[in-house]
Amino acid sequence: MNIKAHHTRRVVITGVGAVTSIGSGRGRYFDALGSGTSGVGTITAFDAASFPVTIAAEVKNYDFDGTASLYPRASGILDRKVHFGLAAFDAARTDAMITSGMLSDRRTALNLGVSLEVFSIDEIASSVVDHRLDFVRFSQDLQRGGKTVQVPLDTTNRIVVQHHAMTGANFVNCSACAASAQTIGHSFRMIGRGEIDLAFCGGMDSMINPLGVGGFGLLGALSTNSDPASGACRPFDAKRNGTVLGEGAGVLVLEALDHALRRNARIYAEVAGYGSSLDAYKPTDPDPEGAGAALAMSQALRSAGIGPESIEYINAHGTSTPKNDEIETTAIKKVFGARAYTIPVSSTKSMIGHCIAASGALECIASLSAFDRDLVPPTINYTTKDFYCDLDYVPGTARPWNGQYILSNSFGFGGQNASLILQRWREQ
Repeated sequence: MNIKAHHTRRVVITGVGAVTSIGSGRGRYFDALGSGTSGVGTITAFDAASFPVTIAAEVKNYDFDGTASLYPRASGILDRKVHFGLAAFDAARTDAMITSGMLSDRRTALNLGVSLEVFSIDEIASSVVDHRLDFVRFSQDLQRGGKTVQVPLDTTNRIVVQHHAMTGANFVNCSACAASAQTIGHSFRMIGRGEIDLAFCGGMDSMINPLGVGGFGLLGALSTNSDPASGACRPFDAKRNGTVLGEGAGVLVLEALDHALRRNARIYAEVAGYGSSLDAYKPTDPDPEGAGAALAMSQALRSAGIGPESIEYINAHGTSTPKNDEIETTAIKKVFGARAYTIPVSSTKSMIGHCIAASGALECIASLSAFDRDLVPPTINYTTKDFYCDLDYVPGTARPWNGQYILSNSFGFGGQNASLILQRWREQ
């Protein structure tokens, strides 16, 4: 099928940085994905004993002081996602061997996805007197502790830009669970159009705090299957009853192919296509017919100049919530027809939980593991077939694979949809 693509320059991935509950760093993350490791356990980031949900996929034993030593402006920031984002950026920079001169070049962009601003409930509560917030005491306590309670959405970007004297385009995307996938797609298009040569893109998030766990719990979106905790997140399984919150960060270095070849960069894969759409249905529920998700996938195929027959693996959004998994399955069938039943489809959220704004980047990086290890990551905890979710979900164990094209889906609150197509890199 020969369809004209919407970009002109070819775009490749030359660097990866990942911070996850199952391992940080490309190698450890890929190893854990291949072995079907679960990162879900009892929450330790705060005292969740009184909450109806007490499990999450936390990044354990993280060295926050280590991040602050690399980026002094992060010192005193309580928001976990800022530290994860900085670490993932630095890992991607090192992995791609990006020099200081390349960072400060005006044709290098920074494009990161993130979700809500964070307030420390504990810090605020300590300044409540007689059911009222004592603003003077609150301000004095903050100044004495050198702490930052409110963390604006652009905090990670600002720290990176200032530290590395970056002068190129700088973007923050806050489109919920599709945010970091959209930053990759946006960067892909900018490079393809010749506006920039190189981009750091991806995202970071941590909703493992009282507001996040409490809020998602009230929405009924979180799994109550906590015995064992490692089996709680069960995408596409008939017994799924909610997602599990995860946290972490994923940053990729995207680069024009000619630029990468000139500096002899290592290439992980080519970004072949991108599609994005909006359901315009409900603030929390996706379109029940999967129209928006199907449109994003179809646009990604058109962008890549390939047909549905070319896709050989789908890294699904796969949240483990009853409706979302069913609707994504419906959308895949809309796009791929009868062939949908022959394509391996897996959800790595079964291992790392739902990392919200970081999901798209971490799942894109997980897709790269299929090229790197010639293995499709599994959907762990899938044991019981669902009548409506009837595709090949790669249950339990990673599967040998040697395909050419991968589709990675990210669908967010408010109906934000993003699909990326990755192509195996083979030196010509």
